[in-house]
Amino acid sequence: MLQNKRMKLVVQRVKAASVEVEGKIVGEIGIGLLVLVGVSREDTVADGAYLAKKTVNLRIFDDDAGQMNRSVLDIGGAVLAVSQFTLYGDCKKGNRPSYINAARPEKGLQFYEEYVKELRGLGPQVETGIFQTDMKVSLINNGPVTLILESTGRQ
Repeated sequence: MLQNKRMKLVVQRVKAASVEVEGKIVGEIGIGLLVLVGVSREDTVADGAYLAKKTVNLRIFDDDAGQMNRSVLDIGGAVLAVSQFTLYGDCKKGNRPSYINAARPEKGLQFYEEYVKELRGLGPQVETGIFQTDMKVSLINNGPVTLILESTGRQ
């Protein structure tokens, strides 16, 4: 049973990132954020809106003093958002992950697209992968800085 788990993101600060489908680059950014987006069965539109605002306002880029004090908006960076249902893989029993907590594909697509729409409305350039395809994701991690954001307990 899903226990109050909601939308989950893995956010990586990158110097560059791209996603390829069938040998073709379908999304590519320079400096910014690579965001892997997992949608759960319990998500609401409000979860995506909350996390979109959180994503673009995360202060994880260096200021002039070398402190993580700037957001992707502050630096004029971009976001590459890639759907990733495996973020809800449950590996507690056995060796094969269970994806019972992930949203069904129809809902996953709807909420992934809503998250992307919210991001775009907040200002950064946003690139994407292609939902429910075999994607090859490349990145140059900057730091590395990797954070997990969840909408559980949002305010």
